[in-house]
Amino acid sequence: MFISKSKKSPFYQLTYEVDGKRTTVSTKTQNKQEAYKFLESFQKEQEKLKEPKKIYLLSNFRDEYIDFVRPIKSEKYLISIALSFKQLLNSCGDIPLNEIDNRIIDKFVTTTYSRTQRGAHLYYRTLKSAFNKAIQWNYISINPFTKIKFPKLSKSFPVFISEDELLIILANTTYQHLQDIITVGFYTGLRLGELVNMKWNWINFFQNQITVSCSDEFQTKNKKERIVPLNAKVRSVLTRRFNSSFHKPDEVVFFRIQGKILYQEAISKQFKKIVRKSNLNEKIHFHTLRHSFASLLAQKGISLYIIKELLGHEDLATTQIYSHLQKQNLIDAIKIL
Repeated sequence: MFISKSKKSPFYQLTYEVDGKRTTVSTKTQNKQEAYKFLESFQKEQEKLKEPKKIYLLSNFRDEYIDFVRPIKSEKYLISIALSFKQLLNSCGDIPLNEIDNRIIDKFVTTTYSRTQRGAHLYYRTLKSAFNKAIQWNYISINPFTKIKFPKLSKSFPVFISEDELLIILANTTYQHLQDIITVGFYTGLRLGELVNMKWNWINFFQNQITVSCSDEFQTKNKKERIVPLNAKVRSVLTRRFNSSFHKPDEVVFFRIQGKILYQEAISKQFKKIVRKSNLNEKIHFHTLRHSFASLLAQKGISLYIIKELLGHEDLATTQIYSHLQKQNLIDAIKIL
């Protein structure tokens, strides 16, 4: 590689080799000193091109992606991301991101689907979203998940209980705080995490509503706040608890020891014991109360859009699992004709 002048151009020319053949490029300057600066800069660029490209492994992308979504996703969703990447790493190993092709993903989906349909669907959706971000970051050009059609899931309607079954459960519940949290869960559709973190400053007795709030200590599943109106039964429970003891606005509503947040896992286990004691469906668990709230509304002809807002779903498609419960309403509407 050297600098020279040619009769064909007033500028100094840089001569260098490409695949054993000489080629030239103009320095676009007549000043010899500037031409040598051009040579020095050109050499550095050529050396960079010769450097081996950094291999970006699947584990590297996993760590970067989780750090990226951490501020905007719930802890539960972060756990599902980590689990999804773990399953993929177990399937194909820690290989470079750009080596993950359709064949690898097809094998991964088929294998996990044969083991757990719901789990495979979770991994597929979570990783597909992650690899879309990899495209935006220019790590890959094509998302291999988009080329794979996920097998159809067998449809199953959520389990729910009636108000009569709720009364049976409450009759078999010893502790008052458990009776109260079960009742409020059934008639508001709040998640267990929202119930145990509910504070008095969420509740407005004048406007007759609960504002499910986000704070430094607690975030809703989609990190959005929502308003849930109080019905007479919920208002009665909350009013009694409000009047039963002195409390501060930032203290939790439901407790066994005042000021101490209840453990979700403990509540779930206690609820399961009560269900078994009541001789009810073994599939009933605490989240069933949320399904029951939505199911009750759907059966009474409330639109799915309103149910979606009350439940805090981001997508109406999630709420549509309750659409079959409106079938009788459709039949009754046709009967009018």
